[in-house]
Amino acid sequence: MINYEENIEVRGARVHNLKNIDVTIPREKLVVITGLSGSGKSSLAFDTIYAEGQRRYIETFSAYARQFLGGLERPDVDKIDGLSPVIAIEQKTTSKSPRSTVGTITEVYDFLRLLFARAGDAYSYNTGEKMVSYSDEQIKKLIIESYQGKKINVLAPVIKSRKGHYRELFEQIGKQGFVKVRVDGVVVDITKGMKVDRYKVHDIEIVIDRLKVAGGEEFDKRLTETINTAMYSGNNVLMVLEEGEKIPRYFSRDLMCPSSGISYPTPEPNTFSFNSPKGMCSHCNGLGHVYEVNEEKIFPNKKLSIKAGGIAPLGEYKKSWAFKQLETIGERYKFDMETPLDKIPNEAMDVILNGGKDSFAVDSKTLGVKREYKIDYEGISNFIKSQFDEANSTSIKRWAKDYMDKIQCPTCDGSRLREESLYFKIDEKNIAELANLDIAELAQFFEELEQKLEGNQKKIAEEIVKEIRTRIRFLLDVGLDYLSLNRSSKSLSGGEAQRIRLATQIGSQLVGVLYILDEPSIGLHQRDNERLINSLASLRDIGNSVIVVEHDRDMIEAADHVIDIGPKAGKHGGTIISEGKPEDLKNHDTLTADYITGDKEIEVPEKRRKGTGKKLVLSDCTGNNLKNVTAEFPLGKMIGVTGVSGSGKSTLINETLYPIMNAHYFNGVKKPMPYKKIKGLEHIDKVIDINQSPIGRTPRSNPATYTGTFSEIRALFAKTTEATIRGYKPGRFSFNVQGGRCETCQGGGLKVIEMNFLPDVYVECETCNGKRFNRETLEIRYKGKSIADVLEMTMNEAVDFFENIPKIHRKLKTIVDVGLGYISLGQQSTTLSGGEAQRVKLATELSKRDTGNTFYILDEPTTGLHFEDIRVLMEVLNKLVDKGNTVLVIEHNMDVIKMVDHIIDIGYEGGRGGGMIVAKGTPEEVAKDKKSYTAKFLKKELENSKKNLAKAI
Repeated sequence: MINYEENIEVRGARVHNLKNIDVTIPREKLVVITGLSGSGKSSLAFDTIYAEGQRRYIETFSAYARQFLGGLERPDVDKIDGLSPVIAIEQKTTSKSPRSTVGTITEVYDFLRLLFARAGDAYSYNTGEKMVSYSDEQIKKLIIESYQGKKINVLAPVIKSRKGHYRELFEQIGKQGFVKVRVDGVVVDITKGMKVDRYKVHDIEIVIDRLKVAGGEEFDKRLTETINTAMYSGNNVLMVLEEGEKIPRYFSRDLMCPSSGISYPTPEPNTFSFNSPKGMCSHCNGLGHVYEVNEEKIFPNKKLSIKAGGIAPLGEYKKSWAFKQLETIGERYKFDMETPLDKIPNEAMDVILNGGKDSFAVDSKTLGVKREYKIDYEGISNFIKSQFDEANSTSIKRWAKDYMDKIQCPTCDGSRLREESLYFKIDEKNIAELANLDIAELAQFFEELEQKLEGNQKKIAEEIVKEIRTRIRFLLDVGLDYLSLNRSSKSLSGGEAQRIRLATQIGSQLVGVLYILDEPSIGLHQRDNERLINSLASLRDIGNSVIVVEHDRDMIEAADHVIDIGPKAGKHGGTIISEGKPEDLKNHDTLTADYITGDKEIEVPEKRRKGTGKKLVLSDCTGNNLKNVTAEFPLGKMIGVTGVSGSGKSTLINETLYPIMNAHYFNGVKKPMPYKKIKGLEHIDKVIDINQSPIGRTPRSNPATYTGTFSEIRALFAKTTEATIRGYKPGRFSFNVQGGRCETCQGGGLKVIEMNFLPDVYVECETCNGKRFNRETLEIRYKGKSIADVLEMTMNEAVDFFENIPKIHRKLKTIVDVGLGYISLGQQSTTLSGGEAQRVKLATELSKRDTGNTFYILDEPTTGLHFEDIRVLMEVLNKLVDKGNTVLVIEHNMDVIKMVDHIIDIGYEGGRGGGMIVAKGTPEEVAKDKKSYTAKFLKKELENSKKNLAKAI
């Protein structure tokens, strides 16, 4: 009998390519599901087990909530027993909101806010002095002690350094029974009428009481009432001025500067939140950056006239109100529409840019009288700003953004917080300074802080600091020590986002949960792999089940149980070919086992390429953590850029080198990170960046449309005899235009159910059953297949099907060559992983004719690839280099690194400890470096290759 407390039992799983499989997964173990890309790993883990877990969770909702979910269908499986609540930690990047940061996702920043609100020391932004606050009793005691026997005025400040005539204020003060006020340091009687210069800055205080400080019960009572009245009128602040003196002393119930009298409201966690009006910088609304109009983008070529399109946002001359205004400005400043911009007077250019109002008269040549003109011009710059700030249309906002630069907010210097919030400090650091530290430095800060805390502050802060340190430790454990809390979640890679969520889950300390992870080792250097495996083990050890879809050798060997799915991809996969402990896996005859035992391997080339002898030299790069880096890229070689996570690889290549090259060859507008110069661009014809961003953001986008193959297929269907008789054109076979598509789902094949409390749910269209087209369109057949049948074909099937159509066959063949033969032509781009999307892009580029002088940039192309798939991919990349092109890969995978011709290793550490070139040269040369982390693993890899070669011989 099966014990469901010990196992999860899946029976008869048929989702996607799974072939009616039965599998037993032990609970509270670390289980790795491996196999070729497209073999069915994700279909089992996510589309079967997780989908069923989610469905069961939704069934616990009320009938009212469930009605909004429509048909959330049960996965195609006979039964699943022993299933716990399921949490999937996928590679999909986190929130796209600019307000979301590493600190807010992990909740560390929330605890920091609490810490500063409860235990922070406030300082004056005027004088730098420590702020003080008093109770009424303390104020009374201090006045009696400090002014015993002296005559004093007790004042309530009502106006601080502001312009105005204040007639109404003086009337109001008189009605309250007060007769004297102090205006700009002089005490005056308001009963005699008051006038002040409205254009000057004033300080006004009400004289609440004038008294001689003495002892006794009567005086005590009077002073208590005076303090209460002053605090009420002065908004919790009062001033004491000794007669004959000019400088008063301030007292406040709130935090207050003893010298200047400025006060802060009592701090609360929201005081330090850039997402709350109480804490955010009012200029940038807590974003840390603002958009500013760039004059050079408005007037890109000042040699052009207005008529010839010299003002980029307006374009070439046409009859419109804007150009009529410009003609009027021309009349005023003596230029016409054909005058080059650099010949127009500066004063006129200022009006064109920033606007202005004017009226003037000009002698009319035809009428012989003066003609009146009126200028009331908003200015191009102000118009662009107003459109960016106020337009409802995203396309108009995008248009305005083209003429603006994103700059750091000058008010808060990018800290996102208001001035007062930045003057609360703990151990001489404000909250923004702590959020800017690397996680590793932050851990060090709190370790030292715990020793420094004492007295009441220690009592208040102790528990909060403990929570912060625990969460920071989890981030360190998953290899994210190089990130900072203020790092925007938009800028995180899929692997980083996944590991942050993993750290957050470990911190939540849930028990009895089934966690499913999708390749958490992506983007992680071999050095940090061990820490990640330990984190997953700790998740298991506290009583959870962990299923990991993974190809990494270390992860497979560290697992308690391994399930290998195969034997091949797509319809040739979907069966369990091996399951058991890692050591059992090695006894099976599978591709995974062959690579782990060394029977099969990706071979090291016999000799490294010499290249063309030319090189690209990028000098003095200082973006992010780069420390004045000068890098040489030899052309005609395969270059590997390596280094621990966060060392500066992406900054050097994606943020500096690629934008420079893109601007040079294709007029790209992305601004590169700071650098001094670049030499050698003339040796290359073009640059192609193949990254992991999606090939489309809607279910309408798919590999067939992205690669351009679908246009050829539609044209082919339109040429069939039946289509010609019916008069169908290629547009009839498009699911994006009316006519041939299913109008219920408008060609989507799916209907979207928008959820307020869960991610959007996609359900199959009930009219076309997901086929996207109407009945008439589906009646047209090519070689017995409808257009919907063709979209459902895998790339492997389609290559054979279109064998005799060279245009289509060539494009599909390149997709198969990069290891994507298992995906279907019409597979929604939203279901492709980052690695799959990257390889579709690579295939698209490969199907084009290369120049032999192309520079290809790939960022971790091995994402989601099995050992065998990496071998296939490397064959494709090697062919590119053999033709004379240069291929640069940013990579952690040793199977790729050992095959490149030239390595640039960046380190030594991540974050502030990185940003230097540690080693460069061939893999054999780099492997000898004693300080490089990459060298240590590379040396081991090269030695294993030699042993395997000797064994084979």
